[in-house]
Amino acid sequence: MARTVRPAPRAPGRPLVLGHRGASAEAPENTLAAFRLALAQGADGFELDVWRCATGEVVVAHDEDARRVAGADLRVPDAPLAELRALDVGAWKGERFRGERMPLLSEVLEALPGAIVNVELKSRGRDVRLAAAAARVIAAAGAAGRVVVSSFDWRLVVAFRLAAPEIPVGLLFEDAAAWRVRLAIAIRLLGPSAVHPERTLATEERVRRWVGRRLAVNVWTVDDVDEARRLAALGASAVITNVPGRIAAALR
Repeated sequence: MARTVRPAPRAPGRPLVLGHRGASAEAPENTLAAFRLALAQGADGFELDVWRCATGEVVVAHDEDARRVAGADLRVPDAPLAELRALDVGAWKGERFRGERMPLLSEVLEALPGAIVNVELKSRGRDVRLAAAAARVIAAAGAAGRVVVSSFDWRLVVAFRLAAPEIPVGLLFEDAAAWRVRLAIAIRLLGPSAVHPERTLATEERVRRWVGRRLAVNVWTVDDVDEARRLAALGASAVITNVPGRIAAALR
């Protein structure tokens, strides 16, 4: 018997507020400090990005390499965990964040058990095994009810659905020429629980159409208060923002 897919996380009467890589306007992105700050500012949770490093662990990082956040010429998929953990990924955002380390997905889920988490899978098409690895981490943490998994690489979405068919997935897309055709096909074939459009694509007509299809609509990246209120009025399920304190205050 097929397992039932959980619905994507929602909040009653308003969109969820998810910190984009945490409270990334103020804290070093994709660190425990940024995630904790987002929650302290009133966010329901946060969005984060994961890769599988050379030793197989699922690590939280946005870029394929560590140059921007740590000044190190290390590619995350090619580096062992010990080398990645030795990096300081906080000091670039301010002295008070010096010593922040690149966390594991398992550590984030364990440290912040009440947070809604959008896990974005990243691999540049070279590591489909990331999907199964992330599924194992989510299952071990007992976090299936508070997670939605998304990716620009829909091969990873397919792989994740095969590994964990009961966990909701979101189709992540940006404004590019072929997005309409690709999205229509993917919705039919993959049966996602959510769509994750770039903010510029979240028109009134589209949002209402997606909501009418019972899809959660999780929009990125929304830092403007009026835009967040517009999306809330249209029925968006979540806004992903660099400034969760500002947006949370506006929507509540």
